[in-house]
Amino acid sequence: MLRRPDDVPFLSSIALAELAGVSQPSVTRFAVALGFDGYPALRRHLREIATAGPGPAAAPANAYQKLVQAEIDNLRDLSTALTDPASVVRAAHLLAASHPLLVLGLRAAAAQAADFAHAARTVHPDIRLLDEGGTTLTNRVDDAVRVGASALLCFAMPRHPHEVVDALAYARGAGLTIVTVTDSSFAPVAAHTDILLPVGTARRFDTVCAPVLLGRLLVRAARHGGTGAAGIEPP
Repeated sequence: MLRRPDDVPFLSSIALAELAGVSQPSVTRFAVALGFDGYPALRRHLREIATAGPGPAAAPANAYQKLVQAEIDNLRDLSTALTDPASVVRAAHLLAASHPLLVLGLRAAAAQAADFAHAARTVHPDIRLLDEGGTTLTNRVDDAVRVGASALLCFAMPRHPHEVVDALAYARGAGLTIVTVTDSSFAPVAAHTDILLPVGTARRFDTVCAPVLLGRLLVRAARHGGTGAAGIEPP
């Protein structure tokens, strides 16, 4: 539903179930769990939202402009989410207290993790970037835990390779607190995360700028001793 917001208001419960890979009763139970009488009520609500949206605007002229506009939408979503920055402030406090601090980013998320690691080295004396999976990763996690690591920051982007989920499960089992920057609250990594920091639904295109910006905001919060722009004290 998050990936196809323009289509969902017009899909039957059977069509939605097929797209999601679940049974039709699962769709009904999901709608009820959200507080609706059933899927038809949820679909009516989504249609009302769609028809009550903002007035007409100039449509992007080409595919490149659509990509840029989608990322602008992602950044707007991130700005809205930061109305209450408590989660970001708490995450920054936990990350700053970990010595060393592990930063995980594999495949599509490698660039975002590397950018954070580069920026974080200005405020943290021991940043360890994990950009390889397998036994290399687990050995480095074990080494870090032995010398005092208490937290790991993960960047997890679609298509969410299984090795990232496995890495987080291993790190959590080793006693690390997990903070994850990802594209959705429903991402597979959520089950292995203590503090989840979603950066929007990515709409039609995977987000690029939003996770990098959120990483820089974590560095900023750590630089200010774990207090955010609104002066929120860490827990």
